[in-house]
Amino acid sequence: MMPFINDRLSENREQLNRERRAARPQRAARFVFEPDRVMALLRARLVGQDPVLDALEDMLWVLKADLGDAQRPLAVHLFTGPTGVGKTETARLLAEAIHGHADALCRIDMNTLAQEHYAAALTGAPPGYVGSKEGHTLFDVEAIQGSYSKPGIVLFDELEKADTGVIRTLLNVLERGRLTLSGGTRSLDFRNSIILMTSNIGAADAAAHRRRQRRGWRSWFGDGEPVARQKVEQALRQRFDPEFLNRIDRIHHFQTLDDDRLDALLDIELDKLQHRLARRDATLTLDNSARAWLQQHHDPEYGARHLARRLRTHLEPPLARALLDHPDHTRFNATLHQSRLHITPE
Repeated sequence: MMPFINDRLSENREQLNRERRAARPQRAARFVFEPDRVMALLRARLVGQDPVLDALEDMLWVLKADLGDAQRPLAVHLFTGPTGVGKTETARLLAEAIHGHADALCRIDMNTLAQEHYAAALTGAPPGYVGSKEGHTLFDVEAIQGSYSKPGIVLFDELEKADTGVIRTLLNVLERGRLTLSGGTRSLDFRNSIILMTSNIGAADAAAHRRRQRRGWRSWFGDGEPVARQKVEQALRQRFDPEFLNRIDRIHHFQTLDDDRLDALLDIELDKLQHRLARRDATLTLDNSARAWLQQHHDPEYGARHLARRLRTHLEPPLARALLDHPDHTRFNATLHQSRLHITPE
C-alpha cells in the first residue's frame, strides 16, 4: 500500500503545481513586434553582417521583455563601417519590420549640421531670435515617441560629419532621453525610442590595412580584421569625447562586402526589382552570363551601392524599353550580347 500512497501523493503535488501555474497571470509584453519576424526580414536583406544581426536580435528581446531603464532611451547603438555595407539600411529595415514602412523613422542627416550654429536646427532658435517661441526643430516628434505598443526609431546618419557643438546637444538625449528646446517651454522625449547612429569614421584607414593584409606574406597570418577594427575605434576616440562614447550601449562594426558576397547581394537587388515589376504584372529572369557581367568590376569600397548602380545603369534601361515595346508580355529574359544586356520577351 505504501508505494501506491506515495504515487498518489506525487500525482496530487504535480496536479497542484499545474493548477498554480495555470492560475498565475501571464506576463504580457508591451511591444507587439515579434523579434523572430523582425530578424527574418533583416537576415533576408542584409549580407555578411551576422555578428551585427545577432547583437540586434539580443537588443530586440530585451526590448520585448521591457527590461530597460525607464529613464533612458530604449537602446543607443552606433553602426560603423565603410559605405554601402548596410548601416542606414539596417535602420530602415527595422522601421519596416516594426512599423510596416521603411520611412517610419526620424532620420537626421548629420552632414547638414557641419557648423556649430546648426545646433539650433535640433534645439530650436535661442531666446530672442526669430522662431524661438515656436520651438521649431528637425525632429519628427511622432516618429521619435512611437506608441505604447511600438518603439520610435531615430537615426543620426553620418554622425562624424556634424559639428562638435551639435554632438554635445545629444548628450542628454543619450543619457536621459530628453531634449529641452531653446525656448525652455517644451522638451522632446526619447525614452520610448531606439536611437541608432551611423559613421564611416576610420573606414578608409581600415580598408587600407585590409588591402595591405591581403598582399604578400601578410596574408599567411590570417585576416587583419582585429587591427582594422582597432583603427576604427581609435578614430572614434579621436573624434568623440569619452562622455559621448560612454553613453552608447553598443558599437557595431559592419564588415566590408567582398566578392564572395556578390551573388547574394545581386539576389537582394533583383528581388527589389522584381517587386517593382510585379506592379506591372511582369517578371524578369537573368541567365548566368548576365549575372556574371553585372558583378564585374566590383569595388568593395562602395559596397552594395556599386552593384545597385550597375543595375540602374545597365539593366533597367533595356528592361524599360522591353516593357514598353512588348506591353502584352509578362515574362522577360536578360542575356549578355557583345558586352551589353539584352532583354527579350519569353
